[in-house]
Amino acid sequence: MTVTAHTESDRTASDRTGARTDEAATVIDGARERIDALDDRIIGLVQERMAVSAVIQDARIASGGRRVNLSRENEILGRFGDALGTPGTTLAMTLLELSRGRI
Repeated sequence: MTVTAHTESDRTASDRTGARTDEAATVIDGARERIDALDDRIIGLVQERMAVSAVIQDARIASGGRRVNLSRENEILGRFGDALGTPGTTLAMTLLELSRGRI
């Protein structure tokens, strides 16, 4: 039995995108490239946020304070919730967890 490895370019437009026309597949491919670029930027921003949060935590702890400031975290949760609804609150919780760890 011979198994052939298929690359992304070997797949048909319909297989790759779920589209039923080449025109729609072209639109989807372009939009997915944009999403991939946005995801790369988002990942970079999250990593930057984590680094800034570490600076804040280090300064707070060095001054004798606690690792986290719950009132500040509630502000962040509220801002994300107001802008994006319940999924925004979930996103904010994930960002806070990435930035400070579980409390």
